[in-house]
Amino acid sequence: MCQELCGNDTIHDREPAEAGASRRRFLAVGASVLGAAATFSAPASALGRAEHDDDMPRGTGGRRRRTLLKGGAVLSMDPSVGDFACGDVLIEGKTIVAVGPDLHAPGAEIIDAAGMIVMPGFVDTHHHQYQTALRSYLADGLLFDDGLPHGEKNYFDYINATITPVYRPEDAYVAVLASSLSQLDAGVTTVVDTSQVGHTPEHTDALIEGLHASGRRTLFVYSPGVGPGNVFPNDLQRIQGQYFSSTDQLLTLAMGAEAFDPAFRELWALARQNDLPIVTHLVAGLGQQTLLEQLASEGLLGPDVELIHATGASAASWQAIADSGANVSIAAPIEMTMRHGTPPIQAALDVGVQPALSTDVECTMTADFFTQMRTVFTLQRALINERALAGETGLPALLTCRDVIRFATVEGARVAHLSHKIGSLTPGKEADIILLRADAINVAPLNNVPGAVVTLMDRSNVDTVIVAGRIRKWRGRLVDVHLRQLRAALEASRDYLLAEAGVERELF
Repeated sequence: MCQELCGNDTIHDREPAEAGASRRRFLAVGASVLGAAATFSAPASALGRAEHDDDMPRGTGGRRRRTLLKGGAVLSMDPSVGDFACGDVLIEGKTIVAVGPDLHAPGAEIIDAAGMIVMPGFVDTHHHQYQTALRSYLADGLLFDDGLPHGEKNYFDYINATITPVYRPEDAYVAVLASSLSQLDAGVTTVVDTSQVGHTPEHTDALIEGLHASGRRTLFVYSPGVGPGNVFPNDLQRIQGQYFSSTDQLLTLAMGAEAFDPAFRELWALARQNDLPIVTHLVAGLGQQTLLEQLASEGLLGPDVELIHATGASAASWQAIADSGANVSIAAPIEMTMRHGTPPIQAALDVGVQPALSTDVECTMTADFFTQMRTVFTLQRALINERALAGETGLPALLTCRDVIRFATVEGARVAHLSHKIGSLTPGKEADIILLRADAINVAPLNNVPGAVVTLMDRSNVDTVIVAGRIRKWRGRLVDVHLRQLRAALEASRDYLLAEAGVERELF
């Protein structure tokens, strides 16, 4: 798989060599839509480079390799570092070593950042990446059939109950690989992957291997699947030892322990015994309006818990979130279109909770972060503006463009338990950096950096993407990713899934 779809730059020698054993189990599953695959420890052969790669610095991210991003508008998202109308960022290996104007860096390879905004990569704190082959399949659907109008075509019935059960390991692999590369292309350098398709240990292995092959930073949420091969959570010790024994790698581990699972208390306890973050969904329409009040009374909430959506939660629940330090991930476009409830942006802010942003499901909505930021920005302001127009006084502050960028970077890193590594352009942190074209026709002339990012840009402005010091996208194109093969594999997976599930593709 990796040999056919990705080149050398997607293989990282910091990952555990033991993964080769898992790859052999994966290959034993049967005929794959992708063909032969390589182990983690074996480099994939590149199929040649595009002309636009000719001037790309080589060996970025390597130990002691120095790269200087020079002359860009630097948005550091670290108040102690500051911002620079014309500044530089110096990277050594995978680490940011200096940020400021006119840096002196003898021997460093220069990347000309003139005309660009240099800023931290975006962090997606909740994404069911295994559904990539189903993109837009449920564009008009709701979350579940609540007995009200419009609910016949819904996520629970169509995606969860009908299509997800027929996934093979190879479908999981190509989906998370494609989704990860697609988000890299859009400047999302980190994801919390909530792929709930662990039907067998081979499915779990395939998910992890696809994430690894992408070369993107990921908090993998170990989750159950369905069917007789589902061994969750009994496979935790194996995958911990096999894939997550080192903290010096792009992949880290969390526990998917849903609060609607009757055994969730035991799962939360298991996660804490293994020092793992806990990730769970919370939606009022599923009868969870006051659940957090009960969990708080039991002392179960804490900063290791990520609550996804939290739509319709009671006022006491929000106070419990604030008091416990629990984290919140808001997927505003999905929550609005799929009838989760109004995204609880203001409910969070009113109690001092700083939310992170997430994309949720591509079967319904795009996974780019310009959409996420713009939605949160306009929705919160619309709601507060309506209150102002109605004559209300003492109103909360309106969100600024910098606020929503902070949600997409700094707060995302915190919710993903990666603040010590990423989220800002801070010397000592790892270099997860994006360069956004501010001289493009949809942005120029540049008048305000945060405003340009939030109100004007889209994924076409993402020029260069760096993860842990390594260039993953260069001058508008992903590096060493063979999109024709990837697309063919994804289409073949889609055709299999829909046929096996007995549902039709409705092109119009």
